[in-house]
Order: sequence, then C-alpha cells, then structure tokens
Amino acid sequence: VLKVIDPKTATSVDLNDIRLVKKLGGTTDDTELVDGLVLTQRVSKVAGGPRRVENAKVGLIQFCLSAPKTDMESNIQVRDYSAMDRLLREERTILAKMVKQIAKTGCNVLLVQKSILRDATTDLSLDFCAKAKILVVRDVERDDIEFISKILGVEAAASLDQFSAEKLAPVGLVFEENLGGESSVVRFTGLSPSAGGCVSVLVRASNVLLLDETERSIHDALCVVRSLVKKKALIPGGSAPEMEISQKLAQWARTLGGVNAVCIEQYAEALELVPYTLAENAGLQPVEIVTKLRAAHAQGDKHAGINVKKGCVSNVYEERVVQPLLVSTSSIKMATETVRMILKIDDIVITR
Repeated sequence: VLKVIDPKTATSVDLNDIRLVKKLGGTTDDTELVDGLVLTQRVSKVAGGPRRVENAKVGLIQFCLSAPKTDMESNIQVRDYSAMDRLLREERTILAKMVKQIAKTGCNVLLVQKSILRDATTDLSLDFCAKAKILVVRDVERDDIEFISKILGVEAAASLDQFSAEKLAPVGLVFEENLGGESSVVRFTGLSPSAGGCVSVLVRASNVLLLDETERSIHDALCVVRSLVKKKALIPGGSAPEMEISQKLAQWARTLGGVNAVCIEQYAEALELVPYTLAENAGLQPVEIVTKLRAAHAQGDKHAGINVKKGCVSNVYEERVVQPLLVSTSSIKMATETVRMILKIDDIVITR
C-alpha cells in the first residue's frame, strides 16, 4: 500500500492499483510483491520470436494482427488456384505492412488484447513479428488494459493509425520466467519512475482452493490497511472496545428511567454479541468467556479482550492485538442506521 500512496497526504487507497495475480503451483510462501508488472499470459513461441528483451519499448494494441474479414452476410467464392494464390498473397502483404509499421515506431514488445470477434493474431503475423525481433504477448484481458496502461505508462492504441512512438513505454527488462513444469509468467522490471504508482502481487498456492483463499486473505488485509489510511487510529482488538462500550452504556442506563433506559440496555446487550461470536468461532466456551470479559471491564480493565491463541481473557493491548478505529465505528453506525430504518416501517403489505 505504501508503494501506491503518499502516507503523509493520502486519505484513501484505490485497491485497483494493487493487482493480485494468481498462478497455480508452488506454495503460499512463494507469494511475493513484484517490483513491476507480472502477466500470466505466455510469450508467443509459434514462430520462434524473442523471449527476453532488454531496454524494451512496450506497445499495447486493441486491434487484431490478422487479415480483415468480410461481414457476416458476405461470402467470397474462390474458383481457381490463381484466385486463391492472389488472396493469400494479398493477406501476406497486409500483415507485412502492419508489422512493418509497428516495428518502424521502435516497438520491440507488443501486448495484444484478446479478441472475441476474430483471431487477434495469426501464425503468419507472429512469423513477421519474430523476424522483426518483436516479443508478442497475446490474449491480454480487456479488464487488465487500464492497469497495464497505468503501471507501464503506455497508451493503448485502438487502430494501426493511432499506433505511434509516443504511445510506447520504456521498460528495463521483459522476460518470461519458468515457475516449474509448464507454468510461466511474463515479468516487466525496471519501469519508468514517471509511470503511475501501481504494484503487482504474485499469489502462489498448490491447489485452486488454497489459491483463492490466499487471494481473499490478502484482499482482506489490504482492506484493513485502507481503513487505517482513511482514519489513522488504532484501538485494541479482541472485542475489548465493544465490551467497554457495552459496560458504559449499561452504567448510563441505570441513571435514566423509562423507555430510554430500556433501549440503551438492549443496545448494550446487542454489543455483547460481538465477543460471544468471537469466542464461539475460536472454539471457546462463549458464555464463560463473555462473563469473564464483562467482569474484567467492570473492574476497570478497559484493554481486556479475548486472547484466541491462549483461550482466555487478557490485556490484548500488551499482546499487540489491535484493529483500525474505522472498522468498529463503521460497523456500529451501519447497524444503528439499519435498525432505525426498520423501525420506520409502519406496516407490511403482502402482495401476490
């Protein structure tokens, strides 16, 4: 997160600037923060093109490197070999001109967006690119275009006429790294300092379920850090703040009377569900743990919380168990607003 924001001035974090790249294989310990860009697509090896390029000029195209096709309702009839030969020769000429124009800009690494209408590349166009010493990465997803453009500083070209040297991005090194077996990734290192502040995280795991769980865990951790950036304050965890608020509200309710006191007491009891649920999820005895926690806070130990590792109530602040203040305040506000909204409902009309 610190790589994509300035902690002194930032008030939020755009998690779209942190790309989690999942790749099956290895262990969770192999997960790493990449200083650059990582793509799970492979380098095209059909025509024996380069697989490693230093001092690269990266181009990103959203058009197809293939011969134009007719409309859906049109047909071309080839009746003799001379017409077929002329058709193939014309196709070869078109592709040669396209690759020549791309190479003329100085581009030596080409990223091609995935196409659903027709082939993004053909064997013939890849052969021309290999002869021009251009490294080609095919099937770049449409959703990744914005992130790639921002992290590399490259501008996507929607047509060949728009493709120019000004839209290329300088990269120190582009290479394909083998991760064992048939698994590989394409790494872009030595990015330009003027490019947008984005980072990539290569997530590894031995199976699909563990891979998805690792990604979710990292995303949850990023959300916690984002909460800390939005409101720079930490409080003890382990349900200590919820129990402390519950105790204070219960004391306040005793000084009041009537309906207000009942409402405040119910609000205080509702907050005790948080430590109850935490103890239950940790495999502890929830009634016993919540009773001990309530007694500790009643005696003035406001940092007392549930220690999940030791299975008891202890000073969680000394144990370094903390959480962002925004997490607790947001959950309490949203729960309160939800109840207020429900209480505003006067009647329910059942319709069929």
